[in-house]
Amino acid sequence: MQLSDYSAQAISTDLYNMEGQPIDSHAMLEKVFGLVGEAGEVAEKFKKILRDKDGKATDEDKKELMKELGDVLWYINSVGMYLGYTLDEIAQANLDKVLSRRERGMTMGSGDNR
Repeated sequence: MQLSDYSAQAISTDLYNMEGQPIDSHAMLEKVFGLVGEAGEVAEKFKKILRDKDGKATDEDKKELMKELGDVLWYINSVGMYLGYTLDEIAQANLDKVLSRRERGMTMGSGDNR
């Protein structure tokens, strides 16, 4: 599946009309909070694998993590679309950033624009 195909189909399941939504709209805030919540669910599943299974994930655990990562992707796509960016553009911008950091020897450390 291509990112653009996923993006178009995924945004069709959004309950709101993203056109003209301000950044502080109910629709946008719902997406941002959803993204945070789903990322938290990924972390929670990892925590339980570490705590309860000595860090050994079963195939079922991995499938559940994949589902949660898919939910994170849905929200990333939605927030991006509300901001006027495609998932392809987001992925390319991120790839450009991390490759630039690697080329400049800046993969370690902190700061957004290193």
